[in-house]
Amino acid sequence: MSEQTMLAKTPLHAFHLSEGAKMSGFAGYDMPLSYTQGAIAEHHLCRTGAAIFDVSHMGQIELRDNTGSAEAILAQLETIIPANLIGLKAGRQRYGLFLNKDGGILDDLMVANYGTHVRLVVNAACVEQDMAWISGHLTDMSITQLQRALIALQGPSAGAAFAALVPASADMSFMDACSLHWNGVEIEATRSGYTGEDGFEISCPDAVAEDLVRALLAHDNVGCAGLIARDSLRLEAGLCLYGQDMDASTSIVAASLGWAVPKIRRTGGARMGGFIGADRTLAECDAGAVFCRIGAVAPKGVPPRAGTEIYTSETAEAPVGRISSGMPGPSVGQPVTMLQLPHDIAVSELPLFADVRGKRILLSRADMPFFPHRFHR
Repeated sequence: MSEQTMLAKTPLHAFHLSEGAKMSGFAGYDMPLSYTQGAIAEHHLCRTGAAIFDVSHMGQIELRDNTGSAEAILAQLETIIPANLIGLKAGRQRYGLFLNKDGGILDDLMVANYGTHVRLVVNAACVEQDMAWISGHLTDMSITQLQRALIALQGPSAGAAFAALVPASADMSFMDACSLHWNGVEIEATRSGYTGEDGFEISCPDAVAEDLVRALLAHDNVGCAGLIARDSLRLEAGLCLYGQDMDASTSIVAASLGWAVPKIRRTGGARMGGFIGADRTLAECDAGAVFCRIGAVAPKGVPPRAGTEIYTSETAEAPVGRISSGMPGPSVGQPVTMLQLPHDIAVSELPLFADVRGKRILLSRADMPFFPHRFHR
């Protein structure tokens, strides 16, 4: 059996083929890399109009207990996620991380409180691991992987396009989570995404996914986009990709994600610690980590890629770090990268060179995000 036939298909697979998408395997799924207009055009569409991404490969996990309320579920989740989840109000969503006992990042995810239950969106490659992790640490609740389509509508025109179909969505702000109705079908939406733009992630039954996408495409300046544009957009937004910019060997602080650990869970906070991996996490929140993640830009025409080694001179023999993400930044006008470096080198004025095919290319440190966030707050 070929690799192609072994790949799973999202509910929108036939739609992608009908639209001329270039397909490739990703996280076990046959996914669209780009469509006929090309990845750069799709990137710019998301920055100027709205782009539709199929993210149905992501894991959607629903947690329920016999109380009919999300409160006890969120309290238990605080034992494995270092966020203020007890304070997460109904109708709101928050970013979180699963950590191992050594404080390494097992996955990053979104947690949404729907009042009666909780929904998580986790990375596609981590679904089975995450389901087992949750089941092994939480009790007295049902843990279900939902079989639903997930559509990301992203860009400055996203609000108008979605409101034309679902008027109630116009009242949503960044990180709101709501149950809505479209054509008599219940759908769930969060006003969030991973491009730095305003937008929504819409969970719907498989059977209506293509109809919903085509209804959105009927709005002016809305089109489809694939994984290549999604990657360049999230990188310009300075957002981490699990498996590249962080993994089970990376701590929260080393990934420069300390903001995801609120004051209430830190040393001296009202609910200090109490989560798996707290010892290392709190120590590094207080004193810093040996490594960190920073942004840098490369000269035009030279896009260093993930895995490229970093040196502090053109002749240095030993690398000091590596590029975790790197590719052209269409909205920035030059290649953008995220580097993993020792903290003392990251904050120094030492030059940084990327070794690209045996040639040392001088990088320039840059603040992140490389392109400003434009969330609807």
